[in-house]
Amino acid sequence: MILSSPSVSHGLRQRVPLRPALVRLQLQPWWQPCLPSRRGIATTITDVDVDKARQYCENQLKHGDYEAFLLRQLVPSSSRNAYNALRTLNLELARLPETVSNPTMARMRMSFWRETVSSVFAGNPPREPISIVLHQAVQDLLARAGPSSATSLKFWLLRLINTREQHMENRPFVSLDSLEDYAENTYATLMYMTLASVPLRSVHMDHLASHIGKACGIVATLRGIPVLAAPSQPIHGPAGSVGNTRPPALLLPLDVMAEVGVREEDVFRRGPNAEGLQDAVFKVATRANDHLITARDMLKKLKAGQEVGHDYEHEGEQEHVYSMSGGTDTTQADIKRGFGVLLEAVPAADYLERLEKADFDPFKVKASWKLPWRLWRALKTHQI
Repeated sequence: MILSSPSVSHGLRQRVPLRPALVRLQLQPWWQPCLPSRRGIATTITDVDVDKARQYCENQLKHGDYEAFLLRQLVPSSSRNAYNALRTLNLELARLPETVSNPTMARMRMSFWRETVSSVFAGNPPREPISIVLHQAVQDLLARAGPSSATSLKFWLLRLINTREQHMENRPFVSLDSLEDYAENTYATLMYMTLASVPLRSVHMDHLASHIGKACGIVATLRGIPVLAAPSQPIHGPAGSVGNTRPPALLLPLDVMAEVGVREEDVFRRGPNAEGLQDAVFKVATRANDHLITARDMLKKLKAGQEVGHDYEHEGEQEHVYSMSGGTDTTQADIKRGFGVLLEAVPAADYLERLEKADFDPFKVKASWKLPWRLWRALKTHQI
């Protein structure tokens, strides 16, 4: 339902209890950045190196992605190092348009990370904290589960980097479906990586992760509106300011904007007072909420031993091929083992509730103080 006046309250089909806007954090690194090690030359990584690198990642998450900082303690312990490294890398990639002075530098950083991934999985990580923690996670995974799960992890990680690179210029999504595709290739992919690091390969867990990840990606786009619609802060170098890194941007899908009459120039000039903005946000938020409703319904049916009622659209694709373990249905055990991964749904639902209370004005969404309690409740009740 599209309302003609932004002053009229909207309502989602179901009240539901994502990630805070990424905060730029300047820390003095303890390591010296370097290129990946040359092929054939092993890098010696000590336990002290891993501890320091882990502390760095956790500090980055604490200040830049607090929801991931909370969730890192709730994912399966076997995947915690991978979660710390992958979420910190995701933060690094998301910040690139804000922290480099031109697109060429951003693409060079993307190339660096692709080379780094290859070096990490070859056992020669550069002395850089994300790489060190990821290297430890990969070595632990190889020892527990062999090369298959590590291969899956590398596949998903490269897909994340490639997708982030494709969207560095902050162009609007052509359609709501294209926004969903982006969410599948970023936030759902982050969840696939966490599951792979357990390791846990399950059609039902991947199916749940797909719906939750799409909701998370859509929510991340909504909560980024106030940040991206404002001019970026100038980058300062040794010789002074080198200019802004990007122009204002509005990533709402073009088909939704056209339907409700939103013009991005109006949002840049008038912010929350732009005509039709709340209507557009409502339509996009409803899609995210639909995915969360679907995930909850699926989880309820799976726990009851029932069919979920619809097929997983990505089954049969690369890294989405499944087989029954000796003909035994392990769904219940899989849900129990990987439930912490599904808790990504809780911050997304929490943001949507706050957005609804703000009448779908992303500029007026208040900070959440209930999230730690909601995560604890979800973990205890096994409900998302």
